[in-house]
Amino acid sequence: MVRNLLIRGMLTGVLAGALAWVFAWVFGEPQIRDAIAFEEHGHEAGAAGDHPEEEVVSRGVQSTIGMLTGVGVYGIAIGGLFALVFAFAYGRIGPFRPRATAGLLALLGFVAVIVVPFLKYPANPPAVGDSDTIGRRTALYFGMLALSVLFAAAAVILARRLTDRLGAWNAVPVAVGGFLVAVGIAMWAMPTVNEVPAEFSATVLWRFRVASLGVHAIIWTTFGLVFGLFAERVLRPAANPRPDPRIPAAAG
Repeated sequence: MVRNLLIRGMLTGVLAGALAWVFAWVFGEPQIRDAIAFEEHGHEAGAAGDHPEEEVVSRGVQSTIGMLTGVGVYGIAIGGLFALVFAFAYGRIGPFRPRATAGLLALLGFVAVIVVPFLKYPANPPAVGDSDTIGRRTALYFGMLALSVLFAAAAVILARRLTDRLGAWNAVPVAVGGFLVAVGIAMWAMPTVNEVPAEFSATVLWRFRVASLGVHAIIWTTFGLVFGLFAERVLRPAANPRPDPRIPAAAG
């Protein structure tokens, strides 16, 4: 059963990656081109006598095959992890059917894995960020990600334990409130990173970040809907199975 779910999770990841690539190419790629143009203009102004470095991979390849490969691999990896988490969580987080469980996990995953770290350390286009601090920024981002996932798991456990005493309608708001408080404290305690050049276009930055968030929203929505449909077919037995002709019908 886990193997069947894993295969379907990875197949869902392929579809999610393809849909995300279309969205990124339409809405994100123009902002990347504008950011690169800003970076190249600043480089020319600061070092007029230098020759620009040759691109190892052309922008055309990066924005098509390269980006498609990247989001495809990402989608497959997330799909496999999503299937494993679903296999563990199904039946343990409440009396939900497979599609409802997949939708709930997708929502929790999107909030914990994407939205919370994004609010503290949002994505930046090219020309934004100091190359000397990339290691520190990456460590801070994954630290925020780890805390968010930990707090989300704790909130789910808390909601399950409080349901018997308070009821679901009271236990869920309490758990969500605890998650928000914990996340807020973590965001306040962790260092802030702001390396956006003062002259960089605020419009380009905003549109890039919205497009980046949209890419992830498409991926997690696909998992919630498509994987939920796959899981329903794997886990739910046929409603009216055909009788085995080798077994005689019971006498009335």
